[in-house]
Amino acid sequence: MTTQAVPAVQAPAEQEANRQSGMPTVMVGMLLFIASEVMFFGGLFATYFNARAHAAPGTWGPPEGAHHLDLGLAIALTVILVSSSITMQFGIWAIRRGNTGKLKLWTALTLILGVAFLLGQLYDYSQLGFGISDGVFGTVFYTLTGFHGAHVFGGAVGLTIILARTMRGQFSARNHTAVEAVSIYWHFVDVVWIGVFSTIYLLR
Repeated sequence: MTTQAVPAVQAPAEQEANRQSGMPTVMVGMLLFIASEVMFFGGLFATYFNARAHAAPGTWGPPEGAHHLDLGLAIALTVILVSSSITMQFGIWAIRRGNTGKLKLWTALTLILGVAFLLGQLYDYSQLGFGISDGVFGTVFYTLTGFHGAHVFGGAVGLTIILARTMRGQFSARNHTAVEAVSIYWHFVDVVWIGVFSTIYLLR
């Protein structure tokens, strides 16, 4: 007489561990999205450097009669965005400890800094005196900075959603994958801006 092995019944703790094994789908999706964005911005940077390399000597920059790029304002915007990345990380550390109050505070500060960056960029655009159709430099300048600004806006929307969900008590120390995903995106936006700032304002 043969006996069949009866599968062992997993304890609830083991079942929970199995469900949590591996990377959450949201994080995988965000990492894949960022990978595609790295290639996208890589193409924009390549376009900028290619256009600069083929420009006639002494002609690269804002068109004649336009204002020079405001390095001081660009530095201020860089400080704002880097600071927002720091506040975002403080929010991550807070929710990992289960402190939703601190997450709410740091997320709100991050959002305020992100909006301040966008307003500063719009002000900068209003003072430049040239547009996207004014020469090759104008085209690549507005394309590179504009697409980055669009990504900051998208990040601000994500932060707004995170803040609203935090106020509804939807996050905890064990359940905050969405916060981690938005944080990764926000850090990516920050790193891209450092590249944009260095390329346009320091290396030109």
